Amino acid sequence: KGARVGIMDADLYGPSMPTMFGIQGEKPGIKQLYGKHKIIPIEKHGLHIISIGNIIDAEQAVVLRGPRLGGIIKQFINEVIWPELDYLILDLPPGTGDIQLTIVQTVPVTAAVIVTTPQIVSVRDAVKAMNMFRLESINVPIIGVVENMSWFIPDDMPDKKYPIFGEGGGKELAKMSKSVLLAQLPLITDIRKAGDSGSPIVMD
Repeated sequence: KGARVGIMDADLYGPSMPTMFGIQGEKPGIKQLYGKHKIIPIEKHGLHIISIGNIIDAEQAVVLRGPRLGGIIKQFINEVIWPELDYLILDLPPGTGDIQLTIVQTVPVTAAVIVTTPQIVSVRDAVKAMNMFRLESINVPIIGVVENMSWFIPDDMPDKKYPIFGEGGGKELAKMSKSVLLAQLPLITDIRKAGDSGSPIVMD
C-alpha cells in the first residue's frame, strides 16, 4: 500500500526474522553519530528489520536475565537509526514478561494485534497478553486478532479443510478483546515453505 514500515524482532530468545526474511548471516550496519555508535537496520522486501538473530551467531543460545533483556530492547528502540516510518511493528514473544513491560514503559505503543491459534490452550495464553495491554497503567488499544493455523489444507486435496486445532479461538478472543478477527491463516505447505526459504508468501 506504499507505507514505510520497520519491524523489530523483540523475541530475543527465539528470533525468527533472519530466517523468514532470508537475511541469515547479514549484519546490521554501524554508523557514528554525535560521537556514539548507532545501528542501521537491514533492508529487505522494502522493510527495515532489526533482530538479535543478525547480531549473534545463528546457533548461539540467548541466556539473559530481565535487566539485560530490557537493555537490548532499549538499544533497538533508542540506538537504531530508523528511517522515517509510517509504522514500526514490534514482534513480541509470547507471554507477559520483561520484554513486553520494557516496551510499554519505553515507547508509546499505539496499538496491539493479538495472535492465537484456534485451540483453547493457545487462546488461554493469548488472553493473558490481551489483559496485560488492557491494564489501566498500560492501556494499549487492541485493534484485532490474527488466528494462525486455522485449518489444514492437504496439497493433494485443495478443496478440503480440516480444523485440526479446533475452531473458533480467534473469534472468541476478538469478542473478549472487543476487537475484530483480522485474518485466519491456513496451515498449508506453501506458507511454511515461504517462511523457511526467506521469501514471504505475500511476495508471490
